[in-house]
Amino acid sequence: MIKVLLSILMLSAFSLASPKFQVVYKMDFNKDTKCLVRNLDIYKNPKWASKIELKNGKQVFFSSPKSMFEFYHRPGKWFDVGVKSENDFQNIIVTDYMTMKPINAKEAFYIYGSRAISPAGDDLVAIEDEYKAKEFALKYSGKRVMRFNEVSDALIRLINGRI
Repeated sequence: MIKVLLSILMLSAFSLASPKFQVVYKMDFNKDTKCLVRNLDIYKNPKWASKIELKNGKQVFFSSPKSMFEFYHRPGKWFDVGVKSENDFQNIIVTDYMTMKPINAKEAFYIYGSRAISPAGDDLVAIEDEYKAKEFALKYSGKRVMRFNEVSDALIRLINGRI
């Protein structure tokens, strides 16, 4: 009996000693912050805001997930930012379209082909929860729900009408 109680006590102490660590992301733009790709004011449409934080401390903001992916797949097009590869990225953050909460872009779900239109035109809607993303896709005629690594440069060019 004592062994069982000690085991339970040790297990509960261990679970308390290692709480889940959750990173809190910030979308800290102001009225002067512009989208690198489209030169649009970020504050006017905050539910579409995205950013990439670089290891050198610089933050690059985007008016939508589509614009962020455009930069992500072809950073050399904006050579003045100084990004040579994905190794220069520290955090990639998008805004959850439904909750307006900044979230990790690599863990988000993206809805392609919905009726939701960003300031950059046809776009990808970012949502943190898979169930909510699928629900959004059904409600707003989304064609597909995908993960970060499924969003290809070819898809971004298609959405931009460049194929």
